[in-house]
Amino acid sequence: MTLIYIIISTVTISLASLVGIFFISLRKELLNRILTSLVTFATGVLLGGAVLHLVPEAFELKVNAPLWILVGIILFFILEKFLFWRHCHNGACDIHPVSYLNLIGDGIHNFVDGSVIAAAFVTDIKLGITISIISLAHEIPQEIGDFGILVYGGFTKAKALFYNLISAATCILGGILAYFFAAKIENLTGVLIAFAAGNFLYMALVDLLPEFHKTRTAKGSILQFILFSSGIFFMWLLKLIH
Repeated sequence: MTLIYIIISTVTISLASLVGIFFISLRKELLNRILTSLVTFATGVLLGGAVLHLVPEAFELKVNAPLWILVGIILFFILEKFLFWRHCHNGACDIHPVSYLNLIGDGIHNFVDGSVIAAAFVTDIKLGITISIISLAHEIPQEIGDFGILVYGGFTKAKALFYNLISAATCILGGILAYFFAAKIENLTGVLIAFAAGNFLYMALVDLLPEFHKTRTAKGSILQFILFSSGIFFMWLLKLIH
């Protein structure tokens, strides 16, 4: 049954990559407003999920949680720098290589997500459901952004949806492989959860939160605070429930 839960969860999260199909006909201005709200809420979910759920769980599993949290942060930093060095020159970025590199980076990230989901389900079904919600909450706005990058970089809308789905499907592969390895390798579950905590902390604090400073108006800042706080509050409620 655990493997079935993992497959259902990872398939559902992978299908989130098709969310771009609902935004094809929207005007650019409206799409940008919706994306901003989703990313703000997802930032709160990521931060709350990492601090309230993943970090405590990693410590309870008695692995070297601080080390693997740092590994998760450092590896995401290296990946981001590598992608920047590959497609940017003298501060100017060529959008076309970005599209392909985005698929690679997203594929790696989704593979890790699948592995973490599997590790969580192996530990406890309720924890697996929580981690799946965290992943889905940040996956939807991320996939909207990925779709936009691919189309802007020269992909047709149909190809953007297709290749984004292929990249997202690595989540399923990561989940299945981690399930079989987690059953045999001691402490793998705790390592993956701590590693994911580092990933989520990096994305929330380095990639997403700095974007909030681009909003200068009081109304926009208040809305950001409400959405960001709502994401953290949502994860706190899940903590109480489980």
